[in-house]
Amino acid sequence: MSGSGEFAGKVVVITGGARNIGRALALEMAAAGAAVCVNSRGSQAELASLVAEIKTAGGRAISHVGDVTDPAAVKQMVQSTLEAFGRIDILVNGAVVHVVKPFLEITPEEWRKTIAVVLDGAFHCTQACLPAMLKAGGGSVINMGGAAGHLPLWQRAPTSAAKAGLAGLTRALAQEFAGQNINVNCVAPGPVNTARSTPLTFDMKQIPSGRFAEISEVTAMIKLLCGAQGRYITGQTIHVNGGFYMNN
Repeated sequence: MSGSGEFAGKVVVITGGARNIGRALALEMAAAGAAVCVNSRGSQAELASLVAEIKTAGGRAISHVGDVTDPAAVKQMVQSTLEAFGRIDILVNGAVVHVVKPFLEITPEEWRKTIAVVLDGAFHCTQACLPAMLKAGGGSVINMGGAAGHLPLWQRAPTSAAKAGLAGLTRALAQEFAGQNINVNCVAPGPVNTARSTPLTFDMKQIPSGRFAEISEVTAMIKLLCGAQGRYITGQTIHVNGGFYMNN
């Protein structure tokens, strides 16, 4: 499994990787030859199951349980990855929390936690991983944005602010590191068919394509941007949403 494929010899770090898009991406990257470090703040059993599945299929993977808002924990994640695999080529900032409630009911703690996980977490992880990417001669950073950062979604002010911040961070980093063979992009899914603790009520008429995205359609875009064919794409927010939101 790890000896061949598009990403053979590459090392990928995925935060928020225990479930849904992160989990599927870890499996697909490993199947394409990459070694993978999957991170989650909790979900230790799910991480262990994911790593075991990758190894059973012949791939290479480690897990890291740690909070991306904690710089020390992030540094340990990077160190563990380097000790296991010797390099880092790709970072996917996928850690997220969701607060869905009226703005006047949002507590300062809920606001701060959302910004800390989504935006501060991307800052900590990218800053910690970039030196290894530069040493390896280049790499890719993917920030997992979302429709909330580009159009108003009901009662999701903290997520909207955090995801909009990710798009801005993406552009700034892309400009600064393009000359060092680092491409940085933001992948912004609309509604996706993922496992949820509570059902998502949604007016399907808002999506011109008439359906939610499949997880595989989101991971396909991430792999394109990180692969050999995506090296000239940088600083972009790519919307995978069936027309739910369209760039001007």
